Amino acid sequence: MKYLIPYLIFLLSCPTVVKAQNTNITLDLNLNLNCKFEKVILKNSKYNFESLTKSQIKRDDIDKLIVLSKSPNILKVKNLSKFINKIVLEVKIANNDIVLIQAFDKDRNYSESAVFTRKTGELIHEITKNIKQQEKEKDISFYSCKNNKKDT
Repeated sequence: MKYLIPYLIFLLSCPTVVKAQNTNITLDLNLNLNCKFEKVILKNSKYNFESLTKSQIKRDDIDKLIVLSKSPNILKVKNLSKFINKIVLEVKIANNDIVLIQAFDKDRNYSESAVFTRKTGELIHEITKNIKQQEKEKDISFYSCKNNKKDT
């Protein structure tokens, strides 16, 4: 997880993005991942950045996370969430080390982002609600993933 912290800091610190500067696809990928839920960090009215493990909270694993990338600018992620399945990604990065995505709703009051580290199989999925409010809600889930097929 320590390798993902810099990427997580990046995601948390970029509320506005410019599309042209946030696409960097240098690797063609065709990943079919199974991801096991490990823990979540919650920030809401009940929790203040508290960490809960899978024995403390019920979360589903991600059975079929699909990541397709093609240089120079195509990156598609499927089955991470219903929101990601239907939205245009604003940040799209795929290289030898990581896959990084971020998307906002049309009002820019809700966002989802994810960082997948290819070497370790670690996935962080962050959901931020009420971005425009002083009391934002955050849900940061950590997963351990395995690829079901070879990269292409």
